[in-house]
Amino acid sequence: MSEQSRGTGRIRGTGSRRRKPTRRHRAKVVAAWTVAGVVVVGGAGLGYAYMALDGNLSSIDIDAKLGTDRPDDVDDGSQDILVLGSDSRSGDNGKYGQDEGAARSDTAMVVHVDKGHRSASVVSIPRDTLIERPACESDTTGDPVPAEHRAMFNTAYEVGGPACAVKTVESMSGIRMDHYLEVDFTGFKKLIDELGGVEITTKTAINDSKSHLDLEPGTHTLNGEESLGLVRTRKSVGDGSDLGRIQLQQAFIKALMEQTKSVGVFSSPKKLFGLADAATKAITTDSGLGSVKKLSGFANGLKGLGADNVHMVTLPVEYDPADPNRVLPQEKAGRQVWAALKHDRPIPASAIEKSAGDKGDADQVVE
Repeated sequence: MSEQSRGTGRIRGTGSRRRKPTRRHRAKVVAAWTVAGVVVVGGAGLGYAYMALDGNLSSIDIDAKLGTDRPDDVDDGSQDILVLGSDSRSGDNGKYGQDEGAARSDTAMVVHVDKGHRSASVVSIPRDTLIERPACESDTTGDPVPAEHRAMFNTAYEVGGPACAVKTVESMSGIRMDHYLEVDFTGFKKLIDELGGVEITTKTAINDSKSHLDLEPGTHTLNGEESLGLVRTRKSVGDGSDLGRIQLQQAFIKALMEQTKSVGVFSSPKKLFGLADAATKAITTDSGLGSVKKLSGFANGLKGLGADNVHMVTLPVEYDPADPNRVLPQEKAGRQVWAALKHDRPIPASAIEKSAGDKGDADQVVE
């Protein structure tokens, strides 16, 4: 295995926190893992609606596209899932801005479920992380895409689609992804509305002109549009960068997981069907989850997970001395994170204690 595929990389930097980024960030699709959370909770009851819902799903054969040049498939009962959000502005997503070329994966989370399916670790990868992107194949033209040094992480999806994103994460981590999930703006909003909203308590006021969210301190039940605003917010969190926004997303996901357990989806077939209909329309999966039967079987094995046994971190990073709008992986700490997932162990606190990604201060904004 190459140095990079073990997660070591070749990009080095020793920069500390720099000035607040001034680049105009494009609005992003966020909190893709919400779909996984909802399906986990509601999955056991989806069986009665297989035929009605199968037509909603889109899937991609990642295995066929990547072939055999991948990390070993470890069959120990654990699961590793790459969850992405795509920032396409096509269709109903156009209200959030215009496309600037191809879509990008502006939210990325590696979800590791332990072999006993009793706990999970979630590693968020900042979109602006500079990485060694491996050679890929365009998912639109089939043409080869050369490897690139110091490429932004989210360009992998842009140049090669889901398969290239999976290949890039596997190259960074040395871990084979068992599954792939993707969601977009419109699907996210409809899912939250079908759920009846998500309760969030804010400690301070949030007034973000970019995400169009205006909340006073206190407890709020956010609808789909407001939830999307919250997980797009960065101006009101920490240094205003993407790192603080990631922490806000993680706080929202935990609140969402709690909410799904309180809405009574099992006691209300109508609620369950509406939720399943919204979820299956919102997501794209790998072919291994490409039917409602497969998806619900997968989800049924995870339904015991709750917010209390899901540990969320951000990949350890530091600001790039050459560009304050970019971050670099902290190599030693990153290896600790990926090794923990690979060997089905908890992520050690020491791996993230010196990371810029651990200083987003979202806990000062939401409970």
